[in-house]
Amino acid sequence: MSKRKFGLALSMVLAAGTILGACGTDKAKDKEGSTGGTKEDTFSIAMVTDTGGVDDKSFNQSAWKGIQDYGKENNLEKGDGGFDYLQSKEDAEYMPNLNKLVQRDFDLILGVGFLLKESIDEIASQRPDNKFALVDEVSDMPNVASLMFKEQEGAFLAGVAAARMSKSGKIGFVGGMDIPVIERFEAGFLAGVAAVKPELKVDVQYTGDFGKAELGKAAANRMYSSGVDIIFHAAGGTGNGVFAEAKERKKADPNAYVWVIGVDSDQYDEGQVGDDNITLTSMLKRVDIAVKNTADLAAKGDFPGGEVTTFGLADNGIALADSHGAIPQEVLDEVDEFTKKIADGEIEVPEFRAKKK
Repeated sequence: MSKRKFGLALSMVLAAGTILGACGTDKAKDKEGSTGGTKEDTFSIAMVTDTGGVDDKSFNQSAWKGIQDYGKENNLEKGDGGFDYLQSKEDAEYMPNLNKLVQRDFDLILGVGFLLKESIDEIASQRPDNKFALVDEVSDMPNVASLMFKEQEGAFLAGVAAARMSKSGKIGFVGGMDIPVIERFEAGFLAGVAAVKPELKVDVQYTGDFGKAELGKAAANRMYSSGVDIIFHAAGGTGNGVFAEAKERKKADPNAYVWVIGVDSDQYDEGQVGDDNITLTSMLKRVDIAVKNTADLAAKGDFPGGEVTTFGLADNGIALADSHGAIPQEVLDEVDEFTKKIADGEIEVPEFRAKKK
């Protein structure tokens, strides 16, 4: 080979090395986070909502709060490599939304609500190296953490408060879909009422949906018109209609004795009517705590895949919200007594409604 040809070949090799080196530098920069660390230094998390939507003022909103809390604590930003959510308008969107988050390379992906179980199981089987979590249902997949709650314990306390505060002797329960998780709400609520005033009548109605406020409003209208003065709802976005009906009645007649007990999140703001408020209290289901705890464990390498973690009164996963003065202290003291007995295991609250004879 002549010196000229050899020099030309060497120049080409050096040029290629320079290009490859530049590509490597660019890739390294791409992996750097806003804080200067690498992608491996952060743990990203995202969720797929059920059809109730992320702003349902209830279940999905609480899960999203947990993700946001995790993101804030770990200096993450909304979007790829940080935290995010995808909203499902219909059941058919569950699987596509989960796939989108997998493709966006989130480290932990949550399905919020029992309705996502089938989709979570399917994608978990297809992606065994990915981490998933399912709220309100149990998955047998080894790469899925199942997050469950003792809803019946908080509903029991709501039942005690409703029974003590009712003037008409008639109380209502509005459920979304008639499924095990909502049955736990109903069973606990009925048990709480029966524990202090077994003679009270509880009108139980299911709307069959978690995202239709008009159905909740219609159910509440029937109940209030029949003499019910307090309604506990466990219906997600459908429960917004219960609030709407109560607020309309309070606005029309400021002296009307109508109350709503909220669910999952503190729904006090939802009950504001001028200077009045029709939210008696709310049964808090701390989905936010469960989600954040799971993310923290996974980020530390202790992901509880294949395990079921259940949250109740004993570990602050369930509680009653501040009544903002609507409930007198003597009733709150009684609620506290029941809380302690349930947390200590002295009272075991039923998960299932009593079978009709």
